[in-house]
Amino acid sequence: MDGKGIRMERIMDRKTGRAVIIPMDHGISNGPMAGLYDMRETVDNVTNGGATAVIMHKGLIRYSYRGSGKDVGLIMHLSASTDVGANANHKVDITTVEEAIKYGADAVSIHINFGDEYEPEMLRSAGEVSRICNEWGMPLIVMAYPRGHDINSYDPQKVAHCARAAAELGADIVKVSYTGDIDSFRDVVRGALAPVVIAGGPKMNTDMDVLNMVHDSIEAGGRGVSIGRNVFQNKNVEGITRAISKIVLEDYSVEEAAKFLKQ
Repeated sequence: MDGKGIRMERIMDRKTGRAVIIPMDHGISNGPMAGLYDMRETVDNVTNGGATAVIMHKGLIRYSYRGSGKDVGLIMHLSASTDVGANANHKVDITTVEEAIKYGADAVSIHINFGDEYEPEMLRSAGEVSRICNEWGMPLIVMAYPRGHDINSYDPQKVAHCARAAAELGADIVKVSYTGDIDSFRDVVRGALAPVVIAGGPKMNTDMDVLNMVHDSIEAGGRGVSIGRNVFQNKNVEGITRAISKIVLEDYSVEEAAKFLKQ
């Protein structure tokens, strides 16, 4: 097993090859938000709930390392933009694979907004990050979204295209939005080739909406989730993480998993 394989086992479940990833990289884009103030508590809660990894920017690691509790994989996010700026969809590299290694990360992630006017620059950057990841044996997660003028971000064909493009750039895991139904998402998974996990998107109306989406994505062949706000802003962070983890890692039904919301 090479370095990538060893590190992949730190961010995914060994038995199933699936992942429950909780991204916490929202602060640069959106500023402070509920659920991301006491980072150690939030990381503890999602870890106790069964998360296999968390995603964060380098500056948050010092505020999130706990020194106790269960282990959880660390994915350091390499790209960013802010909602303050005029080009929020233009993600640029703010650190390197080598710095992620120095921080002890088990993997790195980048964000590409396909269809944006700065897409060529993001593609060029992604190709270079992928090359360096291969040199160091570092797994690469690519967050791949169709975003730009007059683009439907949930259009199944566009999501499938982005997923395949991310895989062809060298992604070891591809993160995309769920397309809304099992059949269309099955096409996304089949075309991507690389393991696909779903994003959580904006805060959903109910916990059951979240669990149904997670269940259907796994039914379609997805390999897990990378859900942020619908987890860390939940009133029961550990409970929603455990419910999601039961569906992803143990094939629980939505009804069976929902019981953990009350614990």
